[in-house]
Amino acid sequence: MLHGKRILLIISGGIAAYKSLELVRRLRERGAAVRCVVTRGGAQFITPLSLAALSEDKVYTELFSLTDEAEMGHIQLSRDADLLLVAPATADLLAKMTHGQADDLASTVLLATDKDVMVAPAMNMRMWEHPATQDNLRTLQARGVRVVGPEEGDMACGEYGLGRLAEPDDIAAAVSDFFQTSAPLSGRHALVTSGPTHEPIDPVRYIANRSSGRQGHAIAAALARRGATTTLVSGPTNLPDPPGVNVVRVESARDILAACEAALPVDVAICAAAVADWRVARAANEKLKKNGGGPPKLEMAENPDILASLAAPANTRPGLVIGFAAETELVIENARAKREHKGCDWILANDVSPKTGTFGGEENTIHLVSAEGVEDWPRMSKTAVANRLADRVAEMQEILE
Repeated sequence: MLHGKRILLIISGGIAAYKSLELVRRLRERGAAVRCVVTRGGAQFITPLSLAALSEDKVYTELFSLTDEAEMGHIQLSRDADLLLVAPATADLLAKMTHGQADDLASTVLLATDKDVMVAPAMNMRMWEHPATQDNLRTLQARGVRVVGPEEGDMACGEYGLGRLAEPDDIAAAVSDFFQTSAPLSGRHALVTSGPTHEPIDPVRYIANRSSGRQGHAIAAALARRGATTTLVSGPTNLPDPPGVNVVRVESARDILAACEAALPVDVAICAAAVADWRVARAANEKLKKNGGGPPKLEMAENPDILASLAAPANTRPGLVIGFAAETELVIENARAKREHKGCDWILANDVSPKTGTFGGEENTIHLVSAEGVEDWPRMSKTAVANRLADRVAEMQEILE
């Protein structure tokens, strides 16, 4: 039910933290991968060693860990998961989330994330009923945070009322329901291209570009999270395979085209790869050597146009074909012309001039160009761009038929 889903479980300080062990077990039984963050308060009730044993993953506790933060651990934790689940969520942590505090690892991860968040509150009944807690909860729900529980029952303090942590089975069921209801592309097949291409000059050298593949990989992951059967055709990158995605690794533009044609028919095709326009017509079989006669003369040949090929009218044309226009000037004008020339439905135009840091970076600024006009998206992380695009694709069910 949760196969391939990654849950970041954040455990804050309350007696109900002991239930998190059972929650880890229930989530893993459903197929989820679970990684845990424990606050200092949470560690007073449950040991990181117990969580590590059940989750079979490292447990994170400190914001100022020299080992983890050398690689910006709090940022990676916030972005690697499909869902952030806070259980138990104390009144203190809910208040931090509401006001954007970031004074420990848990609150910093929650502030740094662009993923969905679910909380399972647990506290004394009077803390739960306090107007401040209820105001915080309303604010968080307005921001899209999902809430599970609490339940009514006996409290550890000896009182009875509303404030008990929901049972682990119920929380795990809520997580399963979240992914089922957030799968609008279930039954659809998506094709995504990503990364650069390497066009050989000789067995050692090649023509390439600065694309990292982050945007294409993020799009494939976002489509898969929404239920689409997703094929990712990727040029050479250093990125891990997105979970739940069928990855086909290739080298050249011709390889990408062959892999895309093999994946057809699909409902939506998104060409995010930075494909080289040109290749060496006849790559050398041996390494080219300096021989004192100057640089070799390389005859160039045009690579196949993958986006135009997928968008061409045919029985196998996807219902929605989307391309990228990586431009350094006249971004919108060039994107409009490209959409008309290629015959695709949408073009996502972005400025990749060196000053933007888009190529190889973590963020992107997108202009969605369609027959209806231009949507200007604000600058955001590539993961957020992928989520927004996947949601827009899901809205187009009538043309995916």
